[in-house]
Amino acid sequence: MGGDFGPQVTIPASLACLRKNPQLKLIMVGDQAVLNDMLSDALLEFKDRISIQHASQVVEMHEPPQKALKNKKDSSMRVAINLVKEGQADACVSAGNTGALMATARFVLKMIPGIERPAIISTLPSIFGHTHMLDLGGNVDSSAEQLYQFAVMGEEVVKAVENIERPRVGLLNIGEEDTKGNEQVKAAAKLLEKSSLNYIGYVEGNSINAGSVKVDLIVTDGFVGNVALKSIEGAAKMIAMKLKEAFSRNIFTKLAGLAAYPVLKLFKDSIDPRLYNGASFIGLRGLVIKSHGGADALAFETAIQLAEVEVEKDVIRKISEKLESALAQKDTE
Repeated sequence: MGGDFGPQVTIPASLACLRKNPQLKLIMVGDQAVLNDMLSDALLEFKDRISIQHASQVVEMHEPPQKALKNKKDSSMRVAINLVKEGQADACVSAGNTGALMATARFVLKMIPGIERPAIISTLPSIFGHTHMLDLGGNVDSSAEQLYQFAVMGEEVVKAVENIERPRVGLLNIGEEDTKGNEQVKAAAKLLEKSSLNYIGYVEGNSINAGSVKVDLIVTDGFVGNVALKSIEGAAKMIAMKLKEAFSRNIFTKLAGLAAYPVLKLFKDSIDPRLYNGASFIGLRGLVIKSHGGADALAFETAIQLAEVEVEKDVIRKISEKLESALAQKDTE
């Protein structure tokens, strides 16, 4: 029921995923009357693979997280996360209020032992295809130890999603030199250097999309990560608008645009944000995927597919085991 468009987007996306993956089963959480009406044909087509779980409330997109946590105990968001806790669902996918989703997920599912705070990880396009980055807004400030924990968790996500045995991990900084950065980043670098991770050192902001060296995972705190993410999104929108404006100036530029259309389409498809939609809340004892609130059906479908992969690869268990091993290694040093 969440996001800017609710069932108008989440239902078509869900049905598309059911058609692509015969092993997938979905529990649609929300107003039963609304969902029954919109899913009438689908309930027959996918009678053994789709069900409805009623929830009488909806968390609004700008509702304060603590208010939602206290007053919306029967919201579609809360009920969906409860299903994960109870083992009736392997993952929760939501396009709803990010703050409320994080607060509710942390309250209901609790943290993996040894993890202080959850983090948000997602995929971003780059000249090498794409890279993964965390934290993208789960924590406005993080200690060196927490950045180290983010790296340990993020490595397992990248290994699972990308089938990379030894992901290349970089720490976001204002320069690549050892003397650059604040004390928090320098302390985190020392922890990463001593770890078993494939740590390649500091990387600068241009490494997110166009660095000279491939980085599979970029680690930073949520304040910097979220600012970087929104900056990239804004730059992409500006480029698209400027290109459209340039090709629309007169008949000659319109003809040039028509001739360049195949190339422009390839470019657009390669950086289409809908194909990178879906951010994982990691550090929790349950799998929660956050879709962009303004996602269309294709974008929400991408978020569901991310959940499918992380369930199949048993990411939560692998993070727990990796963390236990990492903490044991630190204790012996």
